[in-house]
Amino acid sequence: MKNLVYFTIFLLAFACVPPKKYNDLLNKEKQCSEQLEKYKANALNYESEALNLKSKVQLLTNEVEQLKKDTTQLGEQYRLLNAKYKHIVHVNNDLENQYGSLQLNRAKETATLSASLEAKQIELQQKENRLRALEKELNEKESLLVEREKRVNELERIIREQEEATRLLKEKVAQALIGFKDKGLKVEERDGKIYVSLEAKLLFKSGSTIVEPEGIEALSDLAKVLENEKDLEIIVEGHTDTDPLRSNVHPKNNWELSVLRATSVIDIMLKDSNIDPKQLIAAGRSEYLPVDASDKSKNRRIEIIISPNLDELFELIQK
Repeated sequence: MKNLVYFTIFLLAFACVPPKKYNDLLNKEKQCSEQLEKYKANALNYESEALNLKSKVQLLTNEVEQLKKDTTQLGEQYRLLNAKYKHIVHVNNDLENQYGSLQLNRAKETATLSASLEAKQIELQQKENRLRALEKELNEKESLLVEREKRVNELERIIREQEEATRLLKEKVAQALIGFKDKGLKVEERDGKIYVSLEAKLLFKSGSTIVEPEGIEALSDLAKVLENEKDLEIIVEGHTDTDPLRSNVHPKNNWELSVLRATSVIDIMLKDSNIDPKQLIAAGRSEYLPVDASDKSKNRRIEIIISPNLDELFELIQK
């Protein structure tokens, strides 16, 4: 509006100008009016834009304020989380240190346990080897035990058979010599052997080595019983009393007397039977194995010791 007034005043001031200039002025005025309208339109547009921008600024301001609040809250949360994070980092470091210590200790314990385990395994292997050796030894001993049981059973069988044979032989000997029972002859079994004891009065005169007829009969009967027993060992022992025997001819002493009487008995037994001489042994014990210190007559005797042949038994034992 102010521009229009100024423009009117301007026209009045130059009212007396020529038409050409006037037209030029009108054109310029028109152009100015158009430009003015244009400027007004632009001003309105700018004002509208300014309002829009102001509204946007307000919105942005509000957003900024909200962002500040949010930032403040986020900052507090951040500081809180950062504190928690630092605490967690501290705890984690402690845990890592503890874990490292545990790993180190565990490594040491593992090494110790590994060494102990290895030692136990070696010990176990040694025990297993020993066990196998013992098992092998046990099997061998069991086999040996079975074999020995067989041998023991065989020994027991042989012993039973020999005991039975000895018992039967004793009965046969006792039966054959039953007529001489009260004449200084005695038959007994001791330690698996048969002892036939004949007092000297039944066989010899005092100091003599010649067998009397009654003694010959007794020895012949005994020899007949023994001649078929091929698994026997027969020892003929001569015994004297303690009375000294002094002579310039044989027998010169009790040793010779005891031996010569034993050989005389063997001569009779061989003469009147088929006994194998290899089964007979002559021995003299002189006065040194008495049976009755108070009765010399009992010490003067011939003992015929009949033993079973133990070769089979000894051979089995040696195996």
